[in-house]
Amino acid sequence: MLIVGWVAVAYVALLLLYSAVIKHLVIIDVLTISAGFVLRAVGGAVAIDIPISQWLLICTTLLALFIALSKRRHELTLLAGDATGHRRILKEYSPYLVDQMIAVVTASTLVAYSVYAADAQTAERLGTPLLPLTIPFVLYGIFRYLYLVHQKQEGGSPAELLVTDRPLLACVALWAISVAVLLYTPLGG
Repeated sequence: MLIVGWVAVAYVALLLLYSAVIKHLVIIDVLTISAGFVLRAVGGAVAIDIPISQWLLICTTLLALFIALSKRRHELTLLAGDATGHRRILKEYSPYLVDQMIAVVTASTLVAYSVYAADAQTAERLGTPLLPLTIPFVLYGIFRYLYLVHQKQEGGSPAELLVTDRPLLACVALWAISVAVLLYTPLGG
């Protein structure tokens, strides 16, 4: 449990550094938000004593960046001319720039998850070569989130969006169920 404590200390230090300095540094701000999510994932893995795979780190980093950038986009479009009054760093971003970053991160997230799901070591470690069957859920979830951000001007509160948007919630539930079936039934292995 000593390691969990060190992860917690690192997380608190990162939050303090973010609040004091990093939130004013363009691009570094969203990268730091992503690092915070990675530290939470690492803390969880250490707490339940499971190995931390490079895929956990990669996929968590990319998904957290996707969400952070989507939130930045929501702030920029919702607040328009008042965006810098809400958060100074927003003057360094434009919707076009953020959309370009989201496009890069979206593609990277999908590729990383797909490579992870299809990786022979993943199949060996999890006891099933069928994890690629979950890729459509990841695709739909990301595309649904993009739809909500771009077409419905949502995304200001990712957690709220996850629990209030029924198609997105159903997608996450179906992904979790499919992973459980693949990992814990004879059908999956």
